[in-house]
Amino acid sequence: MSTTITGGVCAALGFRAAGLHVGVKTHAAWKKDVALIVSDVPCRAAAMFTKNVVKAAPIHVTKAHLAHGQVRAVIANSGNANACAPQGEENAERMCAAAAKAIGCAGEEVLVASTGVIGQTLKVGVIEEGVPELYGLLERSDAASDAAAHAIMTTDTVKKEFAVEAVVGGATVHIGGIAKGSGMIHPNMGTMLCFLTTDCAISQGMLQEALEEVVRLTFNRISVDGDTSTNDTCCVLANGLAGNREITERDEAYVDFVMALHDVCYLLARSMAKDGEGAKHLITCTVRGAKSEAQAETISKSVISSTLTKAAIFGCDANWGRVLCAMGYSGETFDPEKVDVSFASEAGEILVCRAGRGLDFDEALAKAILTEDEVDIDITMAEGDESCTCWGCDITYDYIKINGDYRT
Repeated sequence: MSTTITGGVCAALGFRAAGLHVGVKTHAAWKKDVALIVSDVPCRAAAMFTKNVVKAAPIHVTKAHLAHGQVRAVIANSGNANACAPQGEENAERMCAAAAKAIGCAGEEVLVASTGVIGQTLKVGVIEEGVPELYGLLERSDAASDAAAHAIMTTDTVKKEFAVEAVVGGATVHIGGIAKGSGMIHPNMGTMLCFLTTDCAISQGMLQEALEEVVRLTFNRISVDGDTSTNDTCCVLANGLAGNREITERDEAYVDFVMALHDVCYLLARSMAKDGEGAKHLITCTVRGAKSEAQAETISKSVISSTLTKAAIFGCDANWGRVLCAMGYSGETFDPEKVDVSFASEAGEILVCRAGRGLDFDEALAKAILTEDEVDIDITMAEGDESCTCWGCDITYDYIKINGDYRT
């Protein structure tokens, strides 16, 4: 069991962070646009990336650097995705080289990520010029993690930053993370950058397995708009300074570590879904009574991804038929006449569909329930004993406004 703490990516021993405006974002000089996270000692690292065939240059560079075997830092910018852009990989390597020079390590020991507009040349020169000042700002503090969290934001309206501590292998281990994600989010590593740090001692192989296990249960269960980005990156750095016996197999310590990592990623994933571009409601869809977890997940994802369901929640309209419809085109086979649907929030709970048929229900209560900013869609299928929860958000007029002129 983990305990939530402060500190974000600086919660783990030996990690420092910073964020600074260097000029990538020319239209918003007050917004930080480059983040740097550094470990005092070499780290094991693991990562997962977008499943989009079109991948941004930083992903190719980071994949190559991970093969080096040890990592000291992550540098990331917002305001430009460095995807499908001239000199993309060259500019990503220049970012790594600039950070490495300041840190005093090899360029291959730096991971790199970018987020922002696709297809435009990255102004890497302003990043190179700004890195010395950025390095000088490095601290192990709440404020430093906050600055890094803000530096990777694009259309996000709130920062995403969490940390926990837990006992792993008899030692107190810390795990922290920052993330960005608001639009172009869909299961399969929804559009996001996520940087996780831990002082746990764990082998690279076990770290990769842990990350894959946790991403499947968290980041791959959120959706905002059905778009999977070119830049999605989730990486975790582990420097071993907690002093626990190194985790090298799926033992009790591994299970405890995975649970703590899950807690951080769950909080980050949920916060991304809630901060969907223009969103007014967080939608949590739980499917129970499924034949398998995979069936429950597919159906839950279909519901949270349904544009019509999203629109109904935005309008506070208890149009449960859209939920059943989204279940029906999910690709899973089930008996609609065994499905119950209810809506719930802090205002109460109301059953709107029983055995695949509509019920007379209190429309005023239903509207009050759907007016709350966090709404649950609960589905019971009576097909088996498995369940799954996914997270999404409503779609609003503001989503169109934000994305209608995103580039200009």
